[in-house]
Amino acid sequence: MERPRLSVVLRRQTAFEKGKTMKVGMFQTPFLRPERTARQVFDWAIRQAVHADRIGFTEYWLGEHATLDWESIPNPELVIAAAALQTRQIKFGPLAHLLPYHHPATLAIQTAWLSQILEGRYMLGVANGAYPTDAALRGITDMSKNHAMMFEAIQMMEKVWKAEPFQEQGEFWKVGFPEASPAKPLRDVRPYGGKMTMAMTGLSAPSPSIAFAGEHGFIPASVYAGNAFLRSHFDTYKEKMEANGRKADRSMHRVVRDVIVADTDAEARKLAVEGGIGLAWQKYIKPTYERFGVLKGLLHDPSVDPADVDADYLAEHVWIVGSPETVRQKMEAWFDDLGGPFGTLLVYSHDYIDNSEPWERSMELLVKEVAPKLPGAQEAIEA
Repeated sequence: MERPRLSVVLRRQTAFEKGKTMKVGMFQTPFLRPERTARQVFDWAIRQAVHADRIGFTEYWLGEHATLDWESIPNPELVIAAAALQTRQIKFGPLAHLLPYHHPATLAIQTAWLSQILEGRYMLGVANGAYPTDAALRGITDMSKNHAMMFEAIQMMEKVWKAEPFQEQGEFWKVGFPEASPAKPLRDVRPYGGKMTMAMTGLSAPSPSIAFAGEHGFIPASVYAGNAFLRSHFDTYKEKMEANGRKADRSMHRVVRDVIVADTDAEARKLAVEGGIGLAWQKYIKPTYERFGVLKGLLHDPSVDPADVDADYLAEHVWIVGSPETVRQKMEAWFDDLGGPFGTLLVYSHDYIDNSEPWERSMELLVKEVAPKLPGAQEAIEA
């Protein structure tokens, strides 16, 4: 491996001096084989949450999809509620509730209650929905208004959380909050602490969702689709934050990417290429990225034929794979190309149900052996 550039070394030293290093979380999409039963999916999601909490992951996000065979959690709040009883420090959130498919008032009440249950360990991720089958289930055959539906839903949910009487007829929903009386008081429906921590995912570049997140101070969450894609999200968020009088801080950013660590480079590559990650990319993720036009952003050379992108190519150019030292060096090179690090790395969870020990070992090496040696986001901006 090349030695890290001086700029990265200086950022890392600054991070150590200030005691701030890269945070690690998990995105439990999940990518599990379609033949897994609902009980297997649920048990795995809980097991991963408990393990992540024990070893020091800071966040645990879950996807929401009603119809997808490889992403098979339709109710992330059920996993969150169950895992909350078995964890102590880690924060939870859906990533994301698909707002066009929920009535805003109902979801506002349910998420606020869950935030009260978790007492500061809940974050609400929202998105507009990208998969036509999930939309069709709700009778939506034209998804062109999904963004508008999401933005209207957020505005209505925020009104409900204020717990003040109102009635509103929007373009898509009618929402209100009842008037309380001394004879019939209403329970407290406000989020824990009075304010909901919100996150928003972005799947395009430029991204209207990331722009909205910057305008409103939400957490931006980006799925890795190449460095140019991420830089676009960083720039959009910074521009919108500053335009709305907020300090632009990359520590807010969450980036989702596959990272696999083992004691040696060879063991890590085997775990990735021959394991659940390799299978998921072959059967589901690569075809999905091709369909959405994302795959080309992952190619290190535009002359590469997408048909030649196999697990070995991905292990070399897309995933971050290796021993703790190799992964550290690859992460630092990545940060340098991005112009500095970001706040929290979210790793996907994959199907290692039948032999979980090497995968859980990878998680532990990442958070204990790699992350403490990487700089925090704020230091990169100041350096």
